[in-house]
Amino acid sequence: SMNRTTIVEFVLLGLANSRHLEITLFLILGIAYLLILLGNISVITITLTNNSLQNPMYYFLRNFALLEITFTSTVLPSTLYSLLTERKTISLPGCFLQMLLFYCLGTCTLFHMAVMSLDRYVAICHPLHYTAIMNNRVCLQLILSCWALSFLSMFPPTIMTVQLPFCGPNVMNHFYCDASLLLQLSCTDTGFIEGLMFIILIIILPGTLIVTAVSYGCIIVTILHIPSSAGRRKAFSTCSAHLIVVTVFYSTCIYRYIRPEQRGGQDSDKVLSLFFSVLTQTLNPYIYSLRNRQVKQALKESILKFSGSLRQT
Repeated sequence: SMNRTTIVEFVLLGLANSRHLEITLFLILGIAYLLILLGNISVITITLTNNSLQNPMYYFLRNFALLEITFTSTVLPSTLYSLLTERKTISLPGCFLQMLLFYCLGTCTLFHMAVMSLDRYVAICHPLHYTAIMNNRVCLQLILSCWALSFLSMFPPTIMTVQLPFCGPNVMNHFYCDASLLLQLSCTDTGFIEGLMFIILIIILPGTLIVTAVSYGCIIVTILHIPSSAGRRKAFSTCSAHLIVVTVFYSTCIYRYIRPEQRGGQDSDKVLSLFFSVLTQTLNPYIYSLRNRQVKQALKESILKFSGSLRQT
């Protein structure tokens, strides 16, 4: 009998099959990763250093920005490296670690989006009770719950996957270690793990989506009662931008992971993965934070302060 030590690395076919397309994708994804880093680091810095941005909304946005950086960093740096160097392999430990972080952080993103929608619901629909409901203790508990639930839900199936024997082949048609593809490469029955992961995802994805959708639904109803037409337009502009990002993120995740035949391996799965792991992450800091009037004002003040200190030196 053969055991897992037969396979020492996996081959990721990546995003392209021609050198010209690889260079093009490297430039596009490199710019996207740079925008993700700059946008989220700006959000973290501004919300930490500006006294006017010390409320629950910006506390959640700051944690969300940190999550966005770590989530995309589990996939994009290795993808960019493979596009640039044409190196397509990843070691077994590297593959398992990437899979664990990707699914845990991706799940945490779902919980964070639900929590931020709840925060906006309380702020807009119950403004008089906002500070009492969203106090420091509640905010910390919500953030810690997001991280704890994510790792508790994704850690068991990942550990079971790590313990599987892999005897070959070792080729995955993807640009990162995808769990459904990895299970297909095992030389033993993986039905229990596949069923467990499907149950976890069927609870988390629709569950967090319902919370987010109901929260924004209540927000929209409240907005409709705003007497000022200019106020309604401004509020709808913000909500519509949020809803577009949420719709893209959830629709691609749901279709990729909980459709009836979701084992994967098609090129379309790589496109779907790019949507929820790169596109929405690129847009999030600019839609959730940098379009905000207070954030833009704080950013402008920081730039003026920095340019003034440069002139003095």
